[in-house]
Amino acid sequence: MTTSNTPLLKVDDLRTYFHTRNGVVKAVDGISFHVNRGETLGIVGESGSGKSVSSYTLMRLIPTPPGRIESGSAVFDGMDLLKMPEKDLRKVRGNRVTMIFQDPMTCLNPYLRVGEQLMEPLLIHKGLSRDDARKRAIRALEEVGIQGAASRVNHYPHEFSGGMRQRVMIAMALITEPELLIADEPTTALDVTVQAQILDLIKKLQREKGTAVVFITHDLGVISGMADRVLVMYAGRAVETGVTRDVFYHPQHPYTQALIDSIPASHAPGEELFTIKGLPPDVSKPLPGCAFSLRCLHAEEACRSTDARIHELSAGHGSSCLRVHQGSLKVITHRVAHASGQGAHA
Repeated sequence: MTTSNTPLLKVDDLRTYFHTRNGVVKAVDGISFHVNRGETLGIVGESGSGKSVSSYTLMRLIPTPPGRIESGSAVFDGMDLLKMPEKDLRKVRGNRVTMIFQDPMTCLNPYLRVGEQLMEPLLIHKGLSRDDARKRAIRALEEVGIQGAASRVNHYPHEFSGGMRQRVMIAMALITEPELLIADEPTTALDVTVQAQILDLIKKLQREKGTAVVFITHDLGVISGMADRVLVMYAGRAVETGVTRDVFYHPQHPYTQALIDSIPASHAPGEELFTIKGLPPDVSKPLPGCAFSLRCLHAEEACRSTDARIHELSAGHGSSCLRVHQGSLKVITHRVAHASGQGAHA
């Protein structure tokens, strides 16, 4: 994909904490990344790793209190999204930067017809007439595979199935032809055929408009066929980042290796599925050293006490694994050849 030398979005040392009665939950704890025009960055990790919170932080949608952006910057086209006045942010959010939310039923207004919700950003940001906005809303529904869009545009959200509501959310996010699209698990509720249509639609928008995409998912198969680069998150931190092919074929962190080995499609028929032992840590408690060390098959005592942050190993490929830095561990996955092929057909 065509990209420019200057990132469209550059995020540095982003930290978002939730101050609760039971302690401070460090949901996002110092991540940095960038996205170029026309590029897709995939953010992957287990549930609770901080993927969605990072995206909500960029859109300034974190509930305050208890949430608070502790530090960091998110510079979009020369403007810091985290520090700009709310009135200026409204001109950007929902227009130049849009988001596909994970749960459409909690994001769509149940009292408004979907057509009104699709038309709203066009009326506010693009200055279209109601007639033109309605025509564009119908076309947007057709583009995401909703049959009978001319009549369905008059329906309320509860009259759509879960998958159909997800398509409406996708149509809303794409209707203004944004420069940056943040997609939080956009295809989770969709079957494989519709998933392929949606991914193709996003790719088409990238080709025609140079849209940058931050694609958040736990599905590494989709990421392998969709993303140019990958950021792997665990316990609110970045543990590995790099070009997608490098991360899949030459993972440099045991957690990345474990995620790849966990893909069901990478197993032979009848083979026992690989699982990552244990549970993600409680991020409201201090986590000295590598947060993954308690579940890691390769951890040593130093891993549990030495600060674990991303260090570049080669051009554009970084890892936070202490043993990889020292050269005492070479991470190899034997399943990547099968797993990486999944996304190409998704």
